[in-house]
Amino acid sequence: MYDHVYWPEQYDPKTSAIYALNDIDVKASPEVVWKLLVDAENWSSYFPAENQVKILSGEPELALGTKYTRVTVGFPMTLVVTECVPGRRLSWSTLVDGDETGSSAYHGWVITPTDSGCDVLSEETQQGPFFLEEIGRKHPGALYRYHEEWVECLVRAAEAQDATAAA
Repeated sequence: MYDHVYWPEQYDPKTSAIYALNDIDVKASPEVVWKLLVDAENWSSYFPAENQVKILSGEPELALGTKYTRVTVGFPMTLVVTECVPGRRLSWSTLVDGDETGSSAYHGWVITPTDSGCDVLSEETQQGPFFLEEIGRKHPGALYRYHEEWVECLVRAAEAQDATAAA
């Protein structure tokens, strides 16, 4: 059984209005996958939709406490890394810029080594009126589809890098 995200109480999937889980096997080392995940300002090199990421707190890559911004499907957001276990676990909390309803989200990644590479799990919950309207009502299933595309692009990039390194 693979690990799952460690949820802060307010983001538990059992009490969240919106939840997505995406899980995929990767034929690449956990180290290669990790490097792609923490290099946030370059996510667009393998997932073009994430082309507006900016680390605000000075680090070259995501680490515990890193503050950064991104624009996701047209919505500017401010994020902070809340969990960082190198090579294994990365999580962040999200607030939508300009949203006065207090809507928030929590996204976690878990990398589990396997005999052929690793398993990558992505989980996110969202709460509040903004997300209920934009994702729940206007675009049901969008969170799952967006993350599915992201993990599939991550797999292709990681496997290509791992193959290049092995050659």
